[in-house]
Amino acid sequence: MKNIKNDIERVLVSEEEIDAIVTRIAKQIDEDYAANDKKLVLVCILKGSLVFMGDLMKKITVPVEIDCMKVSSYGVGTETTGQIHIALDLLRPDIASCDLLIIEDIIDSGITLSHLTKYLKLKGAKSVRTCTLLDKPSRRRVEFTPDYCGTEIPDEFVIGYGLDYAEMYRALPFVGVLKPEVYTK
Repeated sequence: MKNIKNDIERVLVSEEEIDAIVTRIAKQIDEDYAANDKKLVLVCILKGSLVFMGDLMKKITVPVEIDCMKVSSYGVGTETTGQIHIALDLLRPDIASCDLLIIEDIIDSGITLSHLTKYLKLKGAKSVRTCTLLDKPSRRRVEFTPDYCGTEIPDEFVIGYGLDYAEMYRALPFVGVLKPEVYTK
């Protein structure tokens, strides 16, 4: 059996750093959504954001609901196609009363979240904000800034803590840099 840890060049964000980031973001969310008139719905962008959202929602103390969408701008490889594909949509009859907070694992080009934010506003959401664990602003192809950001990272191919390459590495408890020879074969 293959040891996937041999495919990692180095740890970029440790378990301890992730925990501190999640704690900080949860506190910010609690402060921003403390008003009684808020109906906070965390919208997990599957599959990569699942681990981050799971940890985040455990630390948020204000009432929260969860929902999921499956959205992608990536094909088989490591580069965005620029085309947005919604495989699982948000179907809520109460969307007009919802304050949606899109939970994303990483923002790269910005295309997906820029599109998705506009899309959910057009669907009638009361408000739409965004939260990401990782941000790569050097890769932006559209103007986009998340409302909540864990940490900025350099332009490297990262895996772990929900992030994958070919559906592998998601279960790693840290964010690591994948060795280029793994994805350039």
